[in-house]
Amino acid sequence: ADLRVEQRFVPDSCPRAVRPGDFVRYHYLGAFPDGTRFDSSYDRGSTFNVFVGKGQLIAGMDKALLGMCVNERRFVKIPPKLAYGSEGVSGVIPPNAELHFDVLLIDLWNSEDQVQVQTYFKPEKCARTVQVSDFVRYHYNGTFLDGTLFDSSHNRMRTYDTYVGIGWLIPGMDQGLLGMCVGEKRIITVPPFLAYGEEGDGKEIPGQASLVFDVLLLDLHNPKDGIAIENQHVPESCERRSQTGDFLRYHYNGTLLDGTLFDSSYSRNRTYDTYVGKGYVIAGMDEGLLGVCTGERRRIIIPPHLGYGEEGRGKIPGSAVLVFDILVVDFHNPSDSVSITVNYKPSNCTVLSKKGDYLKYHYNASLLDGTLLDSTHSLGKTYNIVLGSGQVVVGMDMGLQDMCVGEQRTVVIPPHLGYGEDGVEGEVPGSAVLVFDIELLELVSGLPEGYMFVWNGEVSPNLFEEIDQNHDGEVLLEEFSEYIQAQVDSGKGKLAPGFDFEKIVKNMFTNQDRDGNGKVTAEEFKLKDQEAKEEHDEL
Repeated sequence: ADLRVEQRFVPDSCPRAVRPGDFVRYHYLGAFPDGTRFDSSYDRGSTFNVFVGKGQLIAGMDKALLGMCVNERRFVKIPPKLAYGSEGVSGVIPPNAELHFDVLLIDLWNSEDQVQVQTYFKPEKCARTVQVSDFVRYHYNGTFLDGTLFDSSHNRMRTYDTYVGIGWLIPGMDQGLLGMCVGEKRIITVPPFLAYGEEGDGKEIPGQASLVFDVLLLDLHNPKDGIAIENQHVPESCERRSQTGDFLRYHYNGTLLDGTLFDSSYSRNRTYDTYVGKGYVIAGMDEGLLGVCTGERRRIIIPPHLGYGEEGRGKIPGSAVLVFDILVVDFHNPSDSVSITVNYKPSNCTVLSKKGDYLKYHYNASLLDGTLLDSTHSLGKTYNIVLGSGQVVVGMDMGLQDMCVGEQRTVVIPPHLGYGEDGVEGEVPGSAVLVFDIELLELVSGLPEGYMFVWNGEVSPNLFEEIDQNHDGEVLLEEFSEYIQAQVDSGKGKLAPGFDFEKIVKNMFTNQDRDGNGKVTAEEFKLKDQEAKEEHDEL
C-alpha cells in the first residue's frame, strides 16, 4: 500500500508551502485504522517542531508534510514500510501497523529566511523615516503565522515606545521598523531566530515561533533633534521681531504627529499669553516663539525632550513629538513706551497741547492685528478730555501731548500704559497692545496748573461785597455760583476748560467755607496768595 493524503481543509490564502529543509510546527492526532489513539500533540499542550526532509521524521510523514500551507489540515494514512515497518515501537506501535495522522500546520520557516516587510498603507507626505537610534511610538497587533493573537498594544490602550536599532527590541523588529514613516502601516514577519528563538519568551510565545507584527507608526524623533520651524505665513511688513523677555499673545492648535488634537486656544476663545525665553513655557516653545512678527503663522515641531518628556501631561502621551500651529496676535516688551507716528502736520503748528488743555479729537482704536475696537466716527461726535488729568489711560495722555489742531497721529500703547493685564471685560483683551489713529480737532488752552478759575483783568477790591448781593454778611453757594457765572459770561473771568461748571464752583465754594457750615463770611473769604486767581483743588 502507498501513502495516502487527504486535504481536509485548505486556507484561502497560502503565501508559502512546505519544502524540504523547512522547519515546521504542527499539531497532530495519531491513531490506528480501528480508531485507537496512540499519540496526540494536543495532550502535551505544545506543537511538534521539526525540520522536514532531513530524516528526522518517519519517511511517510516527511513526504506527507510537503506542499502544506499554514492552517491547512491533512488526513494522512501511512503504510508500515513508510512508518515503523516490521519492528514497530516496543509497547506503543505493533509490527506492520498502518498509521493514521490528523495534521494541522501551525508554523513554517526556513533558516535562510529574513525579515519580511509588507507596507499596506503609506501617507502621501513623508518628511522623515525611521533610522537607527531614533525613538518611536507605535501600535501593533502581534500574531503567530496561524493568526492567533498573542499580544496587542491596542488592548492596553497605549503605544509601545522604544529606541530602534540599539538592541531594545528583538532583532527582526529592530530591522523591520527601519524606513517607516509616521502614519505608515506595515506587516513585519519575523522568523524565530530573529525573534525569541528556541526557548520562546517563557510566556505567550513558544519556542521556534514565527511572529507577525501589524504595526502603525505614530511618532518618531531622535534624542539629538532640536525644534523644527516651518514658516507658513510671514506678513510683508514686519517692523519688529520677538526677542527674549518680550510678552507674547498668540493662538495655537496643538496636535501630535499623527494629527490628534490635544489642545487649542481657539476652543477657549482666548489667546495664550506669556513671556518668551524666560522658562514660562516648555523649552521648545520658548525657542520657537523667538523671532516672530505680529500676524505671523508658523508651525513649531517640538521633540519630547524639549516638550513634556517621557512622562507627558494630560492628553499628551509620554515621549510624544508636539506640533504647534501658532498665530502671533501681538507682543510687547515691559520696557516699551508709547510709540507716536505723525501722519499729518498742518503748516501752521505753533499752539501745542499741554497738560490742562481741553481737547476734542476723533480716534479709531484697534488691536495690533487690525481688529477694530472702537471709533468716535461711528458715534458721530468727538471724544473730549482734559489732558493729563487722568481721564484717559496713561499712554493716551502721553500720546496727545504736544499736538496741534489738525494734526493726525498713530499712537501705539503697550498694555502697561493701557488697560493692563485685565483689559476691559468684553472689549479689550488682557495684556493687549492698542493702536489709536487720532486727529485733534479742537484745543482750548487750560489754566496754569492747579487753577480752576482765573481773572482776566483787575480784581475788584470789594469782591466780597459784590458777591454778597443781599448784603447780609454771608455768601451762600447759590449767590457764589451766580457771581462766578456772571464773571465768565462777561469775559472777566475764566474757568478751567473741560470740567463741569457746578462741580468747579462747588469746589471753590467749599474751599472758602472753612468751617463747613454752608456759608462763607467775610472773615473766611480771602484770595489765594491775595493774587488774581481763585482757590483751586484737584477735582
